[in-house]
Amino acid sequence: MRLSFVLGEIFSGLRRNLSMILSVILVTFVSLSFVGASALMQAQVGKMKGYWYDKVQVAIYLCNSTSTSKNCPVGSDGQVATVTDAQRQAVEDVLKSAEMKPYVAQYTYESSQEAYQHFQEQFGDSAVAGSVKPDQLPASFRVKLVDPEKYQVINERFGSLPGVDQVADQRQYLDKVFSLINTASLVAIIIAAVMIVCAVLLVATTIRLSAFTRRRETGIMRLVGASKTVIQLPFVLEGMIAAAIGALLASGVLWGVLQFVVHDRLAQENPGVAFIAPSEMLWAAPALVLLGILLAGVSSLLTLRRYLKV
Repeated sequence: MRLSFVLGEIFSGLRRNLSMILSVILVTFVSLSFVGASALMQAQVGKMKGYWYDKVQVAIYLCNSTSTSKNCPVGSDGQVATVTDAQRQAVEDVLKSAEMKPYVAQYTYESSQEAYQHFQEQFGDSAVAGSVKPDQLPASFRVKLVDPEKYQVINERFGSLPGVDQVADQRQYLDKVFSLINTASLVAIIIAAVMIVCAVLLVATTIRLSAFTRRRETGIMRLVGASKTVIQLPFVLEGMIAAAIGALLASGVLWGVLQFVVHDRLAQENPGVAFIAPSEMLWAAPALVLLGILLAGVSSLLTLRRYLKV
């Protein structure tokens, strides 16, 4: 009997305050969409770091006609001296030495012609491709480190060798990308926090309005000896149901973005990039629903303590 009464009160409240309930659903949907997007962006950063940091390399660029390093002196004809075979061999000998064994996992040599071929494969359709000549691209050693954090050791050891133009750490470029994603994630968190505050206030307003419109029924319930829980439970559940619906909508939209935008489009167009899978929503969706229910439940209880004295 008590359960049927509580359920009846819930549906009665949802029907009476339909417009306010829809507002709660929409605000919860928007706010939790930002929360979920921020969490998924952080998961994407973590996946990309794990994927790319395993592949990251240090490039030791050798001198060519376009070099500006002091290790690449200018000849009497005004041209920069290109790396000699002896200098290239000296660099390779250091890479193979026992000194570098704890730091260098493996390395490969890329000649100027090979660098040009790779450039044409990547940028052959762009306008700049025709203006680049093979001798403008430097030969290099591509070094995979045992520990990517030890880049500075390689830089210090090879940066001053004759014939070496510069030592470049690809992590520097990746860190810029990750920094941009983290910034976008931070913006999403800030927007989500503002929207969550709006959702909490709207839930409180909805519950307060619902309690006001049913003050006669609650007064009668007090007179007949209804417990505090029985009186307050329908109001609390109304807010929690609305928040849960909004969270489910947010989860559905985020899953759709992962499936149809990330997995079916971006992942297909960029096979060399590690993207998170739609299955990430298996942990994100329950977390969003739980967060929405908790926010609505706490907001409802605090409101009822003030506006529904029992």
